[in-house]
Amino acid sequence: MTITSFKSALHSIGFIVLLFFSIQSFAQTESINGTVTDGEGKPIAGATVKIKGANKATTTKEQGTFSFSNVPGSGTLIISHIAYTTMEAPYTSGKEVIVALKESVAQVDEVVVTGVFDKRTRMSSSVAISTISSKQIDRLAPSSAADLLRQVPGVYVNNARGEVANTVYSRGISAGSIDNANGYFYTSLQEDGLPVTNVNISTDYFLRADATIKTVEAVRGGTASILGANAPGGLFNYISKTGGTKFGGEVRGRFGLEGDGKNPFYRADVNLGGPLSKDKTWTYNLGGFYRRSNGPRYPGYPMNNGGQVKANVVKTYQSGSFKFYAKMLNDRNATMEFIPTIGWDNPKVVPGLSTTDSYYLPDMFMQIPINNTGTRIFDTRDKTHSTDKAIGFNWTQNFGTGWTFKNDARYSAKRTTNNTPAVVTPFSTTSIVFYAIPHLLGRFGTYTFKDHVTGQVLGTVTQAPNIVNGQFAGFNFIPGANNNFPGNNVQPNSLFFLPLFYSDFKINEFMDQFTFSKKLKNMNFTFGGFYAHSNVDRIGGQEDLGLGFGTIQDKPHLTDITLQGFDGQTYQVTDPNGIVDVGRNGSSLSDATQTQMALFFGHNWQLTDRLNLDWGVRFENTGVKGNNTPNVPNSKVNDPTYGGRDGNPLTLYDNGGGTAGTPLDYDKSVSTFSYSAGLNYKINDQFAIYGRYSNGNKAPEIKNYFSALTPFAIQTLNTDAQKTEQLEFGFKAKTGKLNLFVTPFYSKLSNVPNLQTFTDTNGANYQPAVQYAKYKTYGLEVEANYAFTDHFSVRGIATLQHSEATEFTTWIANAPGKQDDVLADYSGNETDNNARVILGLTPTYSANNFYASLNWNYLGARQANVLNAFRMPAFSQFDLSIGYDVSKRVGLQANVNNLFNTYGVYGWSGPGGFPMALDRQGFTPEYIKANPDAVYATQGSMPRAYFLTVSYKF
Repeated sequence: MTITSFKSALHSIGFIVLLFFSIQSFAQTESINGTVTDGEGKPIAGATVKIKGANKATTTKEQGTFSFSNVPGSGTLIISHIAYTTMEAPYTSGKEVIVALKESVAQVDEVVVTGVFDKRTRMSSSVAISTISSKQIDRLAPSSAADLLRQVPGVYVNNARGEVANTVYSRGISAGSIDNANGYFYTSLQEDGLPVTNVNISTDYFLRADATIKTVEAVRGGTASILGANAPGGLFNYISKTGGTKFGGEVRGRFGLEGDGKNPFYRADVNLGGPLSKDKTWTYNLGGFYRRSNGPRYPGYPMNNGGQVKANVVKTYQSGSFKFYAKMLNDRNATMEFIPTIGWDNPKVVPGLSTTDSYYLPDMFMQIPINNTGTRIFDTRDKTHSTDKAIGFNWTQNFGTGWTFKNDARYSAKRTTNNTPAVVTPFSTTSIVFYAIPHLLGRFGTYTFKDHVTGQVLGTVTQAPNIVNGQFAGFNFIPGANNNFPGNNVQPNSLFFLPLFYSDFKINEFMDQFTFSKKLKNMNFTFGGFYAHSNVDRIGGQEDLGLGFGTIQDKPHLTDITLQGFDGQTYQVTDPNGIVDVGRNGSSLSDATQTQMALFFGHNWQLTDRLNLDWGVRFENTGVKGNNTPNVPNSKVNDPTYGGRDGNPLTLYDNGGGTAGTPLDYDKSVSTFSYSAGLNYKINDQFAIYGRYSNGNKAPEIKNYFSALTPFAIQTLNTDAQKTEQLEFGFKAKTGKLNLFVTPFYSKLSNVPNLQTFTDTNGANYQPAVQYAKYKTYGLEVEANYAFTDHFSVRGIATLQHSEATEFTTWIANAPGKQDDVLADYSGNETDNNARVILGLTPTYSANNFYASLNWNYLGARQANVLNAFRMPAFSQFDLSIGYDVSKRVGLQANVNNLFNTYGVYGWSGPGGFPMALDRQGFTPEYIKANPDAVYATQGSMPRAYFLTVSYKF
């Protein structure tokens, strides 16, 4: 081999070696795997991951995972998500990348799942939706789950009853709200995507906001007609936390003084979660709370005591996820009663009483008969006792080629037992109704009233026949000369009416909602179904099973009543507890099943890069099948020789009671068709507009059927659905410092029944012919957040609206009986309980470990009834929150709710005592003008409360 040949060979070998290493280098370009989580280690889906300096990007899957192949062995990743702060993170081949994103201060463009056909941002959706984050929730001390919804524009919340029995509605779709009758009638209160209960019986008795809640999503109108079960007014979805890829959690202890600093409050919340498997595809979350409080208005025993435990386990895998969850709620709650008030324009609590008074029954434990079938225990300390045992699952499965299946299911066994007074109003001992209701009319003689606690004689009343020309002409009720009933300034010779309202509802319920969706390049199709099977077993609910008459004062004392008859006999009217007519007329019973089935279809079409169309339709059928067993009153109750259950004619308190009548069967169904369509136009990355029209329906609920207790009522059951129409437009902006949503809206509600109950000359109740009403509301919703600096921002909400009863007729009762009832037309009047202005403003300052915020809520004046008799005045409430993080783990927070102890009026009942006071639509402007000093009753905002919270995070 020549030198030249040798050099040529070396060159060839060198080239081959160089080529080999180049190929090896190219072949060894690396793959990267990683996970993106939030601050609690929970996976974030839909985050964008880019290779810095390269044209490579991907998005994270449901479990937060991402992967790259054929990338350099080291470099920098850029991770971004619209709800979080963008981060950069280094990577090295062979090492898993785990990135925890920090929550963005201004979450204007969160991904939402409620009220949309697919996950999308607020900026890209044509739905009016607001979110409340866990951070916002943590900094508040809400009095109830509904209290959180005061942070949402367009939504009215009456939280004056306490932790439960709240009333929530939106956009003027609110018929019946002034009576606290409907609760969540037009809206759906949801937990993890399904209604808390599908029969709207004591709905919010079964939901508590605690440390397990991740976020609340609130939809007003719009797609609620399509994606809500019989709830065209809105959807309020409380979404639970799930476990992350690392162990973490929080324990909170809260001590408070409610009732303007008088009544102690104790509460503990816990939430923890983390991985269950080494590969972290199995995670868990466990939490709950326990609370014991004497309440804003202490009744003499704890007003609220109990709690709940929630848990879930999640399995995430490459093509989907599965979550199994369970909940156990066991809670007892009292609701606050109306307070005697004077002054129509400037309501003030009657002197001698206060906003922290309680008018509940005193501590009492007694047996009450349920028809002729046995007895139940009436225990005032149980108040309203609610339990909920629920299990369910959420399953998401991606099949590839754009197909996704999602299914949510839940089974629950709920029960709520009421041991409360039904209506607390002044009741005159010199009125005919006072004696007619407990079967004492015609038992002539002198009635003596004694304080059950002190034994003091409060007064006497003599019932005697009114004889004219030797003929019986009615009754006389003559008060004693030395009567000294407490509360004479409220109503002379009167006591609080404290009927024993016992009811027992058992609700066994299964719900399932599924969707199949197909995603194409520029559109998405969704087909889904909803099924709910609810069995309700009811005892009572419309009747009281005994009557208490209490002194008009804080913590009323029951009265012992005796009758010195004209026959010379002394009769014991009250039992040893101070209760009259134990068992009353018996209790009606119901056993019914509501079956609800719906099919819905939705279509999202990205017409251009900027313009998106979505529309949907829903067909729904609601069937109710069951029977009502009316109570038949004891026919011997007025027989003077009848000895009652103890056989003694001189004890009148046990003469009542009833038997079960003949069951009345019903089998009714209502079918409805609803539709909605919206266009969203994204002007640029900072601005978007949208418009939507929705046509929805509200079918009668199961309680409508329970009220039918005669063959005639069964035959004439109202099964017509109420109709809603809504038109809305939206302007959305997200700039560097300002996030803004402005939504003009119009809503129309029709076919609303106006049910009234009057009293005849014998003290019996009757209902005049049902009238049907129509309402319309137009207004403007505003939600804004402006960050003045990195440390100081202001969030504001506003609702400006006008609501009118376009068709409204009502019966005006005059003297007892039907003969002089008058049908009056008030069409064109402003609707009741719809404030023209609702405002909220929250400035927040945070720096280093300190934060402070002041939450101002303003509720404008509202008409008291559709007759526009008077206006409930406007009022403001301020809530203060101050916190300091002692360390990364330990935090302190102080809250003062209702800082200036304002008594704002949410509801009212009329003057005149029971039963006149309950017919709010029967009071006219002329009556109010003629009775400027009349004593009526109001339902007001919570008294001032102080809370101190200590939290420990791990």
